[in-house]
This record gives sequence, C-alpha cells and structure tokens, in this order.
Amino acid sequence: MDDIMQYTPGNGLFHRLNAMTKIIFAVGMLFAAVLTNNLYILAAMIVFVAVLAVVSGLGKALLKQVPIIIVLSVLLVLLTVLTMKDGDVLFNLIPIGKGYVSVTTGAVLFAVTMSFRFAVLISSFQMLVISTKPSELVNALYVLHVPSDYALMFLIAIRFIPTLQREGARINEAQLSRGYNPGGGFIGKMKQTGPVMLPLMLNSLSKADTLGLTIDMRGYRKASENKRKIKYKALDVLMILITLAILIAMAAIALGWIVLPI
Repeated sequence: MDDIMQYTPGNGLFHRLNAMTKIIFAVGMLFAAVLTNNLYILAAMIVFVAVLAVVSGLGKALLKQVPIIIVLSVLLVLLTVLTMKDGDVLFNLIPIGKGYVSVTTGAVLFAVTMSFRFAVLISSFQMLVISTKPSELVNALYVLHVPSDYALMFLIAIRFIPTLQREGARINEAQLSRGYNPGGGFIGKMKQTGPVMLPLMLNSLSKADTLGLTIDMRGYRKASENKRKIKYKALDVLMILITLAILIAMAAIALGWIVLPI
C-alpha cells in the first residue's frame, strides 16, 4: 500500500526549491484560498498546484490525496444541506415530520467553495511535505525561530502518519488471517475499524514514549543552536514572487480594489 505524507526523493522543480520557499508557497496558497470565494479563481488555483506537481514529478503522489478531498467534500455537502437554508430551494431531500430537509443553492455553493478551498490547502501542504527532507524542514522552522519542541512535534506528527498507515495495514492483515470477517461494503468497513484502532493506538503510545526518550538521549533540542543558513537561488526567488503576486491579487479582489467580470 502506498504511503501518504511520505518524503519522495527526486530532482524535480519543487525538489530544487529550498524548504523556506516551500513553506512560503504553502502558507501563501493557504491565505490566498481563504481570501476568495470565487469558484473560478479557486479552480484556477487547483489547476496551478496540479500543473506544478506534474511538472515536479509529484503528480502521482498528489493523487493519493484525492480520496481525502472527496470524503471532505461529501461531509461538507451533508453538513451544509442539513444546516444552511440560504438561497432558492433546489429539491427536497428527506421528509421530517410535516416538512422536508431542503437542498438550497446557498448550501451547495458553500459546500463546493469549501471543497475547492480544502483541495488547494491539502495539495499545497502535501507538496511541501513530500518534497522536503525532514532535516531541511526542521532547519527551516529553526530559522523561523520556532522553538525546538514545537518544531520536533510538528515533524513527528507528520512523519507518524505513514508509520501509522503501515501499522494499521499490518494489524488489519493479522485480524483477517485469524479468521475475522467483518463483511463487505460500507458496514463492513465500519466494523473493521474497531479491532484495528485499539491495538493501533496502544502501539502508537508505546512508540511515542520510546521516541521521547530517544530524543532526550540524542540531544535534539540543542539542534536549534546549530541551524544552517538557507540559500536562495533564482528559482526560489521566482516561486516566492509568484506566490506573493497571487496573494496580493487575492487581497486586492477581497478588498474590492479589483472587480472581476465573473
């Protein structure tokens, strides 16, 4: 099974950027996506990130996030349909008492907007993680004067995701080899999570305790005193300028300084 949130070695365009440039890109895309509600702009941002990933050789790794985005989109649609009643009624969904749960244009528009926004955020953050070595990412956080404890906490939280994914797959295979058959379909998947989550959480707590002792023994908290200087190349400057241009354009549109015809 392919791992998610795992560093992928390569020599593509995004790999050649330094870690600070990638952080600026991810944070810039985050704020740019939050500043706009225009579906066309959000769709263009998704296309931009996707093209950048393909050019950098990260398209296959980025496709692994599509199921997560789909699940979030479905949950957002269900949530907005049940809670929002803005706009015109498209159709009635579920009968409740003497009325119905109505699907409105406002709820659908909000759900689609948030889904596009999450797609931009998840894709940008995924590109940062899978193209940056852990040591470079931690060093960039040290340069930003992030305390060593928080920097290590952030890195460990990210790197534990593929570890937990592999551990969960092994536990699931062990359960199936012992004759456990939860059945198929959605109900079977739900039943399957119970016997996997408990041993997975216990193993994770045990590994976290061991990891904490290892960090103390190796003196990682003193690593922030030996941070390396980050070098900026022409490609880094170009990517920073593009990110700043997108961010400034989104801010100008949000403030009404630029009026779009769409």
